[in-house]
Amino acid sequence: MTEPLEKRLEKAMAELQAAQEAVARTERELRTASFAALSSDRAVRATAGSQGELIGIDFLEEKYRDMSPQELGASVLEAASAARLKMNRHVMKAIAPFAEPSSNVPELKGFEMDWERIFGPEVLHEDDGDARGAQSAPAWRDAIGDEGED
Repeated sequence: MTEPLEKRLEKAMAELQAAQEAVARTERELRTASFAALSSDRAVRATAGSQGELIGIDFLEEKYRDMSPQELGASVLEAASAARLKMNRHVMKAIAPFAEPSSNVPELKGFEMDWERIFGPEVLHEDDGDARGAQSAPAWRDAIGDEGED
């Protein structure tokens, strides 16, 4: 026997309200999120903001003084790309649940997100690195944290 329309509508409205509250919480969290990443030579740490924008560059341990302009530029680009990729993966994981089908309202089927089109193909590649989606790091960096400290 099927559930009465009023009961189904009540469930749908409750799920909608819960979803709206969850979206608002997620938006607040994402607005303040940032991720940092080190270049593989540990000369540069870059930080990406909530929209993937570069919000910080740190030149570590004065290594930049011994680098050619090309080496330094490559380190900056590597760290910035890795930080942006971390942020993109975080956004993807935060938003993905809102695209899933409803468990309480079968008529709400969910929708597909083309993450590759939004963020680029690297966002879908699995990492050997940390569970938060950090870009994979050389084995010698296992002993240090994401921010470059022991």
